[in-house]
Amino acid sequence: MKVSTKGRYALRLMINIASRTDGKPVSIKDIAKTENISDKYLEQIIALLSSGGLVRSVRGPQGGYLLRKAPDKITVGMVLRLTEGSLSPVPCVEDSDSYCEREASCEAIDLWRRLNKAISDVIDTTTIADLCTNRPAAGDEYYI
Repeated sequence: MKVSTKGRYALRLMINIASRTDGKPVSIKDIAKTENISDKYLEQIIALLSSGGLVRSVRGPQGGYLLRKAPDKITVGMVLRLTEGSLSPVPCVEDSDSYCEREASCEAIDLWRRLNKAISDVIDTTTIADLCTNRPAAGDEYYI
């Protein structure tokens, strides 16, 4: 599993919004400036997150974006599946409907299932709130 720039930026965007303690909507321009990410690219990402039900827009001069759920109710898996699609290491373990004609004779199927479970266990139990507690102080550099 390799997470693309889109997935990493989506997590940074979600952490940025969740870290705001004033409860006011956050503009894309503000997030772009704070995170040093193109606002055009963030607009594409926020559209995915909005259609996936993770963020909502607030119109008006003080408008921007807010999380639809509390940060402890949004998992990393929710964000990454919206931006990345499947996170399975191989297609034959993507979901319960996946079928592989070699499954019965595949020496590595157990490995792929365990790896898929390990990935899911981590991303589906780590929340945006968890990541916010790891956020460095303003001015410190960090990378996701």
